[in-house]
Amino acid sequence: MARKKIINIVTLGCSKNLVDSEYLMSQLKNSGFEIVHNSDDINAKIAIINTCGFIGDAKEESIDTILKFVKAKQAGYIEHLFVMGCLSERYKKDLEQEIPEVDSYFGVNDMQDIIAAAGGNYKAELIGERQLTTPSHYAYLKISEGCNWGCGYCAIPLIRGKHKSVPMERILKEAERLAAKGVKELLVIAQDTTYYGLDLYGKRKLGELLRALCKIKGIEWIRLHYAYPAQFPQDVIEAIREEPKICKYIDIPFQHCSDNMLSSMRRGLNKKETQALIDKLKKEIPSIAIRTTLIAGYPGESEADFEELKEFVAHNKFDRLGVFAYSEEEGTYSATKLTDDVPSKEKERRVDVLMKLQAEVSKNNNDKYIGKCQKVIIDRREGDYYVGRTEYDSPEVDQEVLIRSDRKLDIGNFYNAEIYAADIYDIYGRVV
Repeated sequence: MARKKIINIVTLGCSKNLVDSEYLMSQLKNSGFEIVHNSDDINAKIAIINTCGFIGDAKEESIDTILKFVKAKQAGYIEHLFVMGCLSERYKKDLEQEIPEVDSYFGVNDMQDIIAAAGGNYKAELIGERQLTTPSHYAYLKISEGCNWGCGYCAIPLIRGKHKSVPMERILKEAERLAAKGVKELLVIAQDTTYYGLDLYGKRKLGELLRALCKIKGIEWIRLHYAYPAQFPQDVIEAIREEPKICKYIDIPFQHCSDNMLSSMRRGLNKKETQALIDKLKKEIPSIAIRTTLIAGYPGESEADFEELKEFVAHNKFDRLGVFAYSEEEGTYSATKLTDDVPSKEKERRVDVLMKLQAEVSKNNNDKYIGKCQKVIIDRREGDYYVGRTEYDSPEVDQEVLIRSDRKLDIGNFYNAEIYAADIYDIYGRVV
């Protein structure tokens, strides 16, 4: 009996890329291939690298990974090497010239061509089918592609194109299939989730979609990521507040707070509107955890702008915060119209200042959990601890609950845990 051909899919970058890889893996598996993910399996004679091209560090990681697999090909460990995704979409001609050892480069919408190059057969009836790479109890649910906002620093519209919503009935079918596989937590993602439906239905439909997802049997948590702050839909706030399955958690990348920076970034709202949204979320959903990201060292960011940003962080006491140093991306508004005038060392200093400020905020926030019970989903076992999350934490990016237990806890199940200790980025609990 002939041994199945093994294909190694390597995924870099964000959760949206991960979903693309999972769609690809399902198609290839249906064509008779055995699939491994992010593997060093030397029996995998075909490798497909799904690259990220969003910011400088991500592009560097993608290039390093391609070169690593080129060496493996030259050494005879793999026979065919294909590259897909954002980096390949944006720099295909350059990559073909600089790294010709790769058999073929593909963009973000070339699924059928990738499958054909690997020796498989694309099947339209498998659209929405995925081979999960996450733990079996949670999955990302991508509801749209691309973005219409055109923020000054962002290359996503150049790479992924204009916003394109996935039809609601297709999303719900995919969610039902995921639930049937044992998925209990859906993480709703897109470049901008709040824009969902405007292109297909003439109005935003995220609130309606969230409520429809709540009706799916087996789904216990629904978590919202990448919500754009401008023109934030009221019905989404109402859905989060009223639906028990929707986590009291939202990921909104505010990026900055000063009017000067928000205008230059082309964010579509000002400082007053930004603060009003935060206040509204906290008032209408008192227990909500807000995750955000900020950019330090954007072109023209003065010391006064940065002081405003520090005050913004201290005042709002965000539950989760990530800070990135500005990275110039060619072809974007900021790269073509503005001067990258904040020195690299100063950018990093500003990042450090904000993260130190946030560390104090996080410790104070976590201390408030002590003595309280929280519903926790168990993600894995690590050493002496079971590692889980509350509804206020998303996998990979947020903090975790560390639990010691004399009895066996089942991965993917929910437990009530009493929190007895906390540090900056984790809390400690015991099952009750």
